[in-house]
Amino acid sequence: MDIALGTLLSPIVLFFLLGLVVALLRSQMTIPEAFAKGLAIYLMMSIGLKGGVAISKGDLGWDAGFVMISAIALSFLLPVIAYALLRTTTRLSEVDAAATAAHYGSISIVTFVAAGQATAAAGLETSGYLVAVAALMEVPAIISALIIAQRGAAQPGSVAGSDRGELAREVLLNASVVVLLGSLLIGWVTGEAGMKTVAPFFVEPFQGVLCLFLLDMGLSAGRGLRNGWRQLGPGTIAFGVYMPLVSASLAAGVAALNEMGPGDAALLITLAASASYIAVPAAMRLALPKAKPSIYLTLSLGITFPFNLIVGLPLYIWLANAISAGAA
Repeated sequence: MDIALGTLLSPIVLFFLLGLVVALLRSQMTIPEAFAKGLAIYLMMSIGLKGGVAISKGDLGWDAGFVMISAIALSFLLPVIAYALLRTTTRLSEVDAAATAAHYGSISIVTFVAAGQATAAAGLETSGYLVAVAALMEVPAIISALIIAQRGAAQPGSVAGSDRGELAREVLLNASVVVLLGSLLIGWVTGEAGMKTVAPFFVEPFQGVLCLFLLDMGLSAGRGLRNGWRQLGPGTIAFGVYMPLVSASLAAGVAALNEMGPGDAALLITLAASASYIAVPAAMRLALPKAKPSIYLTLSLGITFPFNLIVGLPLYIWLANAISAGAA
């Protein structure tokens, strides 16, 4: 309960709720798109650098390697589960189900950042290599969803195959992967000494920039719900709430098998439970052009993201603590 109240009353959640509410009330408030993109790049650079510095202080070892392999496998598996659930419990078409499923195997970097703040507030230590895990989980889900589509799950002609090179570049060189891995490498190479030179820009203002970005996310989520909710039936809306819990349960099993500490387990569980709304939508526009963004983007950003931010984070931290206590 203390973790839940601390999360709900934190500035980052309250700024998100502010944006969500005013958008639902049809406020004309906007944040320039270029400025919002700049905020996103800043956040990814900051967490990448911090993760690289943390890695530079010690060896990665076999434990981290096993976690990375497990996370990649999880990212491949989750879209298969999501697709099966969507086709069983909703009226989504095959192509919309395949596109939506991809979002639930990939990750939301903003949810990951918020989880990092929540775990720190709960007094849990985390490892820098989880930043690399986040980057590694971006791509496999997209590949998995495309395999589903190519094997006949999608409607004939719904899978774009005219320029596979363009799709590969979109998936492998999208901004989140490049900035995260690039910043991680720079932080690893330059270490703590290098971080000190940029700390006034990348460390101290971080919380304020995160509040600004989540205000924009709240505005986007509110507008998505206001404009796209009619295309989401009860089963689809329910999926946006229970699928994160399914993913979190599987990730909790992975964390237990790898004997992860509570902080690292909480971050892995959050990564699995989150849903992409940046990298995957861009890839789906190229790969599955007949899929409806009004469905998959409204679901991931308008339903799952608020659920994870408000309800999920304290639940995932509690689950990670329970796993750690059980292992002990």
